[in-house]
Amino acid sequence: QLQASGGGLVQAGGSLRLSCAASGRTFSTLTIGWFRQAPGKEREFAAVIRWSGISTYYADSVKGRFTISRDNAKNTAYLQMNDLKPEDTAVYYCAADPSGRITGVRAFYTYWGQGTLVTVSS
Repeated sequence: QLQASGGGLVQAGGSLRLSCAASGRTFSTLTIGWFRQAPGKEREFAAVIRWSGISTYYADSVKGRFTISRDNAKNTAYLQMNDLKPEDTAVYYCAADPSGRITGVRAFYTYWGQGTLVTVSS
């Protein structure tokens, strides 16, 4: 199971850190991705980190502002979001891909958390 948390209301230019806590002993083998879904839009890829924590990949829309990381000892992944913009407003979901690949393709992710709402005011 995955549990996303850390969302909230923030002004433009501000920062938030999202957490994705996982249960189970296989977290360290999972690729973890963050996706987001704005009102009326499809869920889109934001960032992904491979099991080792070494390989990461970002959507162009968040590159340079968001940083994904993980602590396998705590079974937790993070998404540090800086310089937030109103267009970052969305429900953010963490997801896990047990295959080990690094991908932004939503269909490859088997496990999904419940989402946490991020609202950025202008």
